[in-house]
Parts: sequence; C-alpha cells; structure tokens
Amino acid sequence: MSIHSVLNRIALDGMPIPLIRYARLPLAIAGLLLTAQAQAFLPTPASLVTTGELALNPDTDTDTDNNAKAKAETVAETDAKQLLTLWREQAQIKNLAQHTTWRRLLYFSDDKKGLFGKNKNISTVDNARFFLSPNGREDSAAELDAMLVAFADEMAKTTNSAKANNAKANNAAEASNSNSALCRFPARTQWLSETLGIDNSAMQVTCPELTAWMQKLAPEQLSMMFAQEYLDNPQSAFAHTLLRIDSKASVADPSQIHHAYALNDTVDGDTKDNFVLYTIKSMTGGYNNLIEIDPYPKKLANYLQDDERDAWTYRLDLSPEEVEQIILHVWETKDVKLPYYFTTDNCASEILRLIDVVRPEQHLLSQLPYAVIPSDVVQLLNQEGLLASTNYTPADSTLRQAQLNKIKQQRDQLGYHNNPKQSLNEIKSAQLNTVSSMSADGQTLLNHQIAVSDTNPLNRHSLQMGHIGIGQRGDNNYIDLGVRAGYHDTLDSPSGFPQFFDLEGAAATFRLYDTDNDKANQPKSVLLQNLTVIKGRSFNPVNSAKKGKTWGASIEATRVNDGSQQDGSDHLVGSLGYESGWSWAFGTPSAGTGEMPPQLCYTFLAGTAQTGRGINKGFRVGAGVNAGCRYQINNQLRAQAELQLPYWYHGSSDGSNVRGHYWQPISSLGLQYDIDKKQALRINANYEWQDRIDANDDVQLSYRRYF
Repeated sequence: MSIHSVLNRIALDGMPIPLIRYARLPLAIAGLLLTAQAQAFLPTPASLVTTGELALNPDTDTDTDNNAKAKAETVAETDAKQLLTLWREQAQIKNLAQHTTWRRLLYFSDDKKGLFGKNKNISTVDNARFFLSPNGREDSAAELDAMLVAFADEMAKTTNSAKANNAKANNAAEASNSNSALCRFPARTQWLSETLGIDNSAMQVTCPELTAWMQKLAPEQLSMMFAQEYLDNPQSAFAHTLLRIDSKASVADPSQIHHAYALNDTVDGDTKDNFVLYTIKSMTGGYNNLIEIDPYPKKLANYLQDDERDAWTYRLDLSPEEVEQIILHVWETKDVKLPYYFTTDNCASEILRLIDVVRPEQHLLSQLPYAVIPSDVVQLLNQEGLLASTNYTPADSTLRQAQLNKIKQQRDQLGYHNNPKQSLNEIKSAQLNTVSSMSADGQTLLNHQIAVSDTNPLNRHSLQMGHIGIGQRGDNNYIDLGVRAGYHDTLDSPSGFPQFFDLEGAAATFRLYDTDNDKANQPKSVLLQNLTVIKGRSFNPVNSAKKGKTWGASIEATRVNDGSQQDGSDHLVGSLGYESGWSWAFGTPSAGTGEMPPQLCYTFLAGTAQTGRGINKGFRVGAGVNAGCRYQINNQLRAQAELQLPYWYHGSSDGSNVRGHYWQPISSLGLQYDIDKKQALRINANYEWQDRIDANDDVQLSYRRYF
C-alpha cells in the first residue's frame, strides 16, 4: 500500500495503522512526517479540498491524482453551471437579447426607413464564423445564450487550470485562446460583462493577437476626416470619410500624425473590371466592403497630394471607454465581408453604425435618407452635438494657389514685368513647387499661414432640392414641378463645396402645360420634361494651381426639339453626352486663401448621342462646341451664360422636306439669388436658333427649396 493510500485511509476511516508495517522506516523520516514542513509536500485529503485550493503534486500516485483532478473539475463545472443559470436569469429579466446594443453588435438593423429598409429579423452578416450559435443570424437570443455558455466554459477552464498547476496544460490552453469566444468577440464580451456584472478576472484568457493589435493602435481618441468631392475619380465624386485613430502622442500633439492610424471602409473592387462594370457592381452590391487600417500619414497623403483635395477633420465627442469599445468591435468585424453599396452601405454609413453601437439611445444611421452622403453625415453629427472640434488641412494645390494669388496680387500692384510667366508656371507646377501640408518625410503636419477656404461641408446647403416654376415656351404657359436627390450645380450657393463644383444626380422635372388643344403641334398637358441619372462637369482652370483636366458627362432622358422636320416639336429622348475642354478662372480671389478667382469661363468639345421614338429616324448624333462663363456677382447672386453649337446627324432621308443633318445653336442664361441657406430664386432663359422649331424661346422663374 502506498503512502497516499495510507493517508487517505486515515483521513477517511479514522483508524490507526499498525506501526509494525513501518518499523523499517527510520525514525528521522517518521519525525519528518509529523513536522509542518512535511505537510507542504504531502497531498491534501480529498474530503478537505474546496474550490480554489486544489493543487496536484507530481510526487503523488496516478490514481489518486486523477481522482482529485476529476473531483476538482466536477466542482468547477458545478460552480460554472450555477453562474450560467444566474446569468441567464439576469439576461432574461433585462431582456438583453433584444437590447439595442446587443442587436447592433450582431449587425441587426433597427433603422426606421420603412418599406425599403433592411430586414430587422436577420443580421446583415452572412458568415457562420461571426456567430457562436448556428441560429445566431436569425436569433439574437440564441447568440446571447451561446456567449454566456462560452463565459461559463472559460471560467471552468480557468478554475481547473489554476488547480492543476500544470505548465504543459496552461501552455496548451494559451495556444488555443486565439479561437476563444472572448478573443474573437471582445466588444460583445466587454458589454455583456459590464451589463451582467461578470468579473472577467475570473476568466484568465490571454489574447496575444488582440493585445498586440490594440497596443499597436493605442486608441485614445477618434476623429472623422472628410476629404472633399473629387470628380476626376468617380469613386470619390461624393467625397470620402474615414476615422482617424489617435494615440496619446497624437492627442497631445495633433501634428504628430505618424502616431495615428486611419480606419477606412471602402469597396473591395476588381481592378480588372472596366469602368462601367466597376461602377455597376459598386452600386448594386457586386463587390464586398474592405476595412483598411493604415498609418494615417499614408492615407492623408493620398488626398492632399495625389487627389488635391482639402481635408476637414472633426474630433468626435466620445469617451475613452466608447473609443475602446468601437475599436474592439472593429476587431470583431474587420474580416467580415459585407456587400458594398456605393450609396447606402459605404464609408460614411459605417462611421454612423460604429457610433450607434456605443450610443444605443441614438439612431444616427436611420435618420438619413436611403442614400448616405459623407457631407450629410458631417452635418448630422454636428446637429447631434458629436463634433467637438474642427481642423482644416489644405491640399498641396490649395497652398500653391495661395502662393499664386499672392504673386498675382503683387504683380497687379507693382507691374507685370516683376513677375515673369516662367515664375508663375513654377509656382503652379507640383513637380517644381513641393509646398505641402505634410513634412517631407510625411510624418508631421505643418502649419502654413493661410486663411481657411470656404469649403467646410458644415456650411453647405442641403443636398436634396425641390422646385416649382412658372414659365412660357413659345405661346404656351406652364408650371414646372421638380425634385433633385443631389447634389449641386454651378448656380447653387457655393459655400461648403469645392469651387465650381457641378454634379447632379437622380433628378426629375414634370411640366404642366396650359394648352389649347385646337392648335397644331400643341404639347400634352402633363409631360416628363427631364430625368437625370447623372450629370456633371469638372473644372480645373489651366491658369490655376490645379493639375486636372476640364471635362463633363451626362446620362439623362430629356425633351429636345427635332430640327430635321418642318415645324418640329419636342420629343423625349435618351441622351448620353461627353465633353472635354479647357477652363480659365479670373477675378480677385478671397484674400489670404488658396481659393481660385471666383469667375470662370470654359470651352468644351462635345459629343452627344440621343435616341427616341419621336425624332427623325429614331436617333441622332451630334458634335460641336459648348462655351460659357459663370460670374459670381456677390455672395448671394450668380449668373451663367452658355452657347451650344451642336451639329446633328440623323442619317440620309428620302423626304424632300426632311433634313438628315443640320446646325442647332442654343443660347441659355441662368441667374440665381439666394434668399437664405435653404431657399433661392432662379431665372432660366433658353433660345434655339433654328427656323424649323415651333417654339424657340423658353423663359422660367422658379422657387427652389433645399431640404
């Protein structure tokens, strides 16, 4: 019989052991067994073992060791089951499965957009690894219970590991922690622990990958960076937003951007796809989203230097705990692939979603319309009091323009001969003039003495607009009713937008005529006058510091006058157009800023293809010149005049009175007066220089409301 068995019998039966069996033991050993020191090396009787006190001795025999370990595991499992029962009761009482925060952590939607909103009963994430429960995607309660079970399992493992005191077992447990629920879902863990009062220290789970990631980012503060609209890259036409993650060092000195990181949600597109296919997939969810976390200087340089876009940075009014929880949630979701929708699930919507996760009382994402536009997000966060401070960072071209403005001002004062053309070209050149808001090593923001440009998106008009107008076309009076989902044209108030910005999308106008049906060629009483899918122009004046080109494009259905036939009337056609040309800025820019002069003239070489049932041969193609000027009279009044000289071709015709090709010049004038930020009056006048047109002139006065 072993010593272990003997001691167990003493402890269990209370019977004396015949001393003759141990007569051979030296008296010294017998004395040693009676000392307090000996008891440190001897096993504690199983009947005296309590939770947290079990320690296995490698010198004990295998049978007793396994028995003690099994009993310890049973005790640990019993305690874990009791805790699990308590947690389940608390979760049920508090209805945590339906708590807004819990549902948002699982990507369940709580938007209030009605018919076209997302399904509130199914998580947006279609990835089994994002859930512990096989029913987690459809059942937030099942996922909550699975998380609580994971807590109990980890607590039992921790207790057993502590009792075992086995280095090999501990190492194995640590190696498997990377797949632990607590390591995979730290944001869920933190929220549940705080809500249910669970002591996480009782679950000694180490997450080396998560720990290293958090130490690398060292998140202390979050800011939203807004890079203004950039038409030369269609993906950035509506601007871009990302989160700046600041560490203690960059919080203390915001210019030390090498201590900050950029969290960017973008489209994971296939660069092999052509432009049209790429655009369609980006709009329809054909690509997944991609979460990028890069050093902040690298990302900022893309906007300031490559794209020449001013940047506005807004510090978010979030507590350190909220910042940490957002970053932990990013860890949970950074590898989750979700469909990317250019207008609804994009860089801007993700920022609102992350804030909603830590602010359950707010419903930021559901407050916006179906299309989530970056500038709308900036204004919404400002309305909700979530923007703590604002910082302006001018693009490199803006700084070069500021230098150019200063030189031209000196030239006007001292004479042209003091500023030769070569000197101006050197200032405009990005290669020769390396002035930048970033240091040469790209690690630090530099402070240039330049006035802030009027491009802050907080100051812009609302992107949606409705209008009602009264007008006359030929001898017929009419009323126009129209709406525009976005964005901005050159006659709209320019505050908050890049200079000369011109982009319209998803717009429709209906015209109601007061007609006399007894007359020939009278229009119908109600007509669709225009349906714009997308229309815009990018102006980069050749005499400015901008290095881009001047071009334009349009996709729309519009009413046109067919000049091929005698007494031709208007017809609705599908129209596709492209323009490429030059523009020039002139006038006196705002003092001390990097703004271009406020006046603009332009010339385009244009090509257009149109098709419709009403026009001759059902189609026409045209080429010509479009030239015009825009004039900023004052802060509230702007005017624009344009002359279009298209030459149209319908194809050969056998009709004696039908022309297969012809010129059809059109002159137009627009004038807008801003009543305030939300209201304006506009006058439009058009005249078609074509003798075969039944109604050559069209004059309209409209009231415009931005909302």
